[in-house]
Formats: sequence, C-alpha cells, structure tokens
Amino acid sequence: MTVDPITLQVIQARLAGIVQEMQNSLFRTGFSTIIRESQDASCAILNTKGEVVAQHVVLPLHMGAFPACAQGVLRHYQPSEINEGDAFITNHPYLGGSPHAPDMAVLTPIFYRGVKPRGGHAPLRGEWVGFAADMAHKSDIGGTVPGSGSGQAREIYQEGLHLPPVKLASRHRPVAEIEAVVTANSRTPALVIGDIRGQVGANRLGERRVAELMERYGKETILEATKLLSSHTEARMRRSIASWPDGRSEGESFVDHDGIDLDRPIRIHVKVDKQGGNIHFDFSQSSDQTEGPANIRPPLVRACCAYSLMSLVDPFLPVNQGLASVVEATFREGSVLDPRFPGAVNTYMPTALTVVEAIFRAMGRFVPEKRIAGGSGSAALVLGGKGGRDGRAYVHYEIFSGGTGARSGKDGVTATAFHLSNCKTAPVEIIESEFPTRVERFEVLPDSGGPGRWRGGLGFVREYRILEDEVRFSMRTDKHLIAPWGAEGGSAGGKGACVINPGTSEEKRLPSRFGDYGLSKGDLLRVERPGGGGMGDPLDRPLENVLEDVRQGYVSPESARLDYGAVVAPGDGEWRVDIEASNTLQKNPKKSW
Repeated sequence: MTVDPITLQVIQARLAGIVQEMQNSLFRTGFSTIIRESQDASCAILNTKGEVVAQHVVLPLHMGAFPACAQGVLRHYQPSEINEGDAFITNHPYLGGSPHAPDMAVLTPIFYRGVKPRGGHAPLRGEWVGFAADMAHKSDIGGTVPGSGSGQAREIYQEGLHLPPVKLASRHRPVAEIEAVVTANSRTPALVIGDIRGQVGANRLGERRVAELMERYGKETILEATKLLSSHTEARMRRSIASWPDGRSEGESFVDHDGIDLDRPIRIHVKVDKQGGNIHFDFSQSSDQTEGPANIRPPLVRACCAYSLMSLVDPFLPVNQGLASVVEATFREGSVLDPRFPGAVNTYMPTALTVVEAIFRAMGRFVPEKRIAGGSGSAALVLGGKGGRDGRAYVHYEIFSGGTGARSGKDGVTATAFHLSNCKTAPVEIIESEFPTRVERFEVLPDSGGPGRWRGGLGFVREYRILEDEVRFSMRTDKHLIAPWGAEGGSAGGKGACVINPGTSEEKRLPSRFGDYGLSKGDLLRVERPGGGGMGDPLDRPLENVLEDVRQGYVSPESARLDYGAVVAPGDGEWRVDIEASNTLQKNPKKSW
C-alpha cells in the first residue's frame, strides 16, 4: 500500500510526539535526581524486529542500545511468549545492549486489538506490532562503590547487578521476584524501584498512544509509514554523503587512561572510506581491550557513527532505523571498542566521546565547513554515604560536560552538554536539599577556552563542602592529562582537574577516573571542567572580539596579550583596547579596529 506525503508527515510528527510524551512522563515520575533533574534517560518506539521507529534523543548512544536490548529480548523469548501486559527488563552490556549496568532498559510489547466487533467485546488477543521502550540510569545497583561506577573495576562482575533480558511483568502482573532481587542489590532500593516503575508507566502510555494512532489511521497505514520514514531518512543521508568528495581519511583521539594503568593513554583510531552514498568506518587500529572499565561495545560505537553523520547532514532528521542503515563499521575483537566478555565497561562515556572526536577529525576532509575542535568530554561524579537527610543511605550523582570546541566560523559554547549527552546539570538547590553537601562555588573558568580565531568554549568549576563523615567518592571523566585539541592553528583548551582541599597542606589531586576515595566532614572538593580547543590562528581574532571576551571575564588581560596579541587595559571605568600597541605586538600593521 502507499501512504500519501501529507499523512506520512502527520504520522511522523505524531510518533515523535508520543515519544516526547513518554519522556515527559518519565522525567516527572522519576524518584531519583538522576532522572528527575539530570534527565539521564531516553524513550523510543521500536518495531517487532527491535528497530527504532521513533526516538526522543536525550542520549544519542541509545540509538544503538535500544535495538541491542530488543534483540536480547528476542533471543531469550519466542513471539508466542510475548504477551499483552508484559514488561521486559535488562541492563546487561553483553547479553542485552545496555551501555553499562546502571542503565536499565524496560521494553513493553505493543498490541493492537483492532476495531471492536459489534457485540462491543475486543478480541481476546491483539496483534503484536512493536515495543515501547525506555532506558534510564539508576542511582545504585550494587558493585564495589556507591553508584555502581567504579573507575577501577576490572570486570563487569565488579560493576553491580546484571540482569539478562527477563520479564519484569507478565500479563500486567509484576514479577515480584525480580523486584526483590533488584532491591536486595541496591544501596538505594526505594529510588531504583520507583524509577523502574516509572519506566513501566511511561511505556504503558506509549502503548496506548500507538494503539490510538492505529485506530485513527489503520494498522497497515502506520506500519507502512514507519518503513517509508526509515527509507526516507536513509535516502536523505545517502544523498548528502554522495555529495561529499570520495576518498579515505583517518582520525584519532586519546582517552587519558583506563583507571588502572594511569600512564597509558588509550588510542581511538578510525579510518573512513567514502564512495558515492556509502561510508565505512574501520576502528580496528584502536587500542587493545583495557583492564579498567574504559571499554565500549560495538552497538554504541555504531551509534556514535550515526550521531556524527546526522550532525553533519541534518540534526533535525527523524531518528529511526534509516540512520543505522547507513553505518557500516569494522571492529577488532579484543579491542577497546569490541571487548571480550567480561571486560569492564562502566566508565564507557569518556571513550564514546573520544570516538566521536576521532570521527569528526576524519570527517573534516569530507565536510570541511563543519569542522570542530576538541571538547571537554563528560564527567560523572558520585558521592555516597550512610546518613542522608532522612537517615538512609544516599547516592549523590551528577553529570557534567564543559566547553565545546570552536567550530568553523563560530566560537565554542561555554559550560554546556554536547555531542553524546543532553543531560542537565543538577540545580544547586536540589543538591543541597537532598544530600549532605553544600555547593560553595559554581562559575566559568577564565582562559579555559582554547585561543583561536574562533575561541573554544569555557569550562567551569564547581566546589562542594562535605557535611558528614565517611563519604565515598568516585568519578569517571577525561581530559585531565590530554587537553582538548585545537584545530587549524588554534590552541588546546584548558585541562580538567579534581582537587581535594585545594590550597591547604592536605591538598590532593585525583586522576580523571577512580573509585572509592574517602572524604570526611569539612573537606572541600573542587571539580574543574575542561574548556574546548580553539580554531584558527589566535592573531586573526578581531580585536573587538578579544575586548568583549575580557569584558565578559572569559579571557584575562594577560591571556589577551600573550595569546591574542591584544593590549587590553582599564580606562575611564571600562576595558579598552590599545590598537596601536596591539598592532605593534602582533607585528601586523594591517590589523585595525
């Protein structure tokens, strides 16, 4: 059958709206700050093959995780075992497709019952047409540290409880044994079970909305429309790729270390071959599988490729199977991007962001007008203890980014989430009201953006005062040793840092990835996030832009002079630039105001 273009666009918008409605439900029913405030979760509609039909992208990696989790369910259950009212759960990176154990996926089958017969009774069993799915980070599912994210885990068994694809509910009846297992393995059982039930509720909403859509337009029309939408997305991607020059390009970037061997950087290398509308990514020259938890599974690397292509073609393309269909990728088994079981994976995110940076470096040959310098990467901070505000064990979990790299024709963005994460920084008021922690400083870091014709975005600093004893601190991040790279003559961005009791005799600097560092009441924890790399020669930055940077506090007068050749000083109550002195300093008399 055929679907007319107008109906097709209406169905596309409606599917996107359904997923957005699911997402809003999930965020508003979240028990934990991780979901409620940081919004570390995604929702999707899948077909019966587990392919993405529609997804609201909060975390682009979930484009690869959802199909892998669905395929895990389909390997464990026959279609005859999938019933209306069921709910499946998995958080296993190898038997399912979860990025790491704290990310629990819940999938509920969607059944369409069709038009009711004249007697008013619906059929006993409808037709299975797909899945409503969501994936959300959990505050704690066991493991060696609070938050289940030790930067020094050596195998997934140290990362907490792992559930293969199993039924969480059967014919609308919760499987009490699964909930019992989960609660028995969590330091924050009420939060975890509350969030899981919220995931089921969001999926039930998705089930109803898809059924209503089929009632309005017909089941066959909707199923055909989803195929057409994926085909259109794939065709749009391939047309754009075909417009790029053919050839081969390579790119690489590095992760600081794996948390175990702190002196060995991890190489991420990609070779891109592009011919016509086809593109192939070869990651086989990346570093070997790491002993620490820096590994990442291939479905997520493919999602990195899809995200990168979507960013270069059209960021407003609908997210569906058409994106994945374009990606062809090769991996080397036993490498950091294709680890052998039971390789640890829980601090996968810095590696994933490094994969994206390597891809963008390689893609600069094909799409030079969309080049971007290196960015801050991501960070996850976890503080855990036994005596929270209500006397129960708590896990204080936050997600950070920093400054983005400068882009062709634009400065980087300051203190923001980017690339693979759209998660939000938790508000200070929420942190202080829910955890025994006081935020004493939260501001951008001057001079952290890499100098360039286009300046890198700035990082930020956040300081915490610890208000109780016996706090266990873990962190997983990057860019403390290897600075975000500059491009086309631009300079690197500022590095990150994690410092305990800065400026005192007890000052201690911690690595970018670690687990279970002990903190005491009164300790001060400072987290400095990196800035992005600059792009282009800093001496080509217009003097008025440098002056405005100084006025805003983004660039110090010292950096203006040393990095940009701009002499900026206060005069008559405001900052002014000395054009003549700047021109002399730059040895370029053509520079003018």
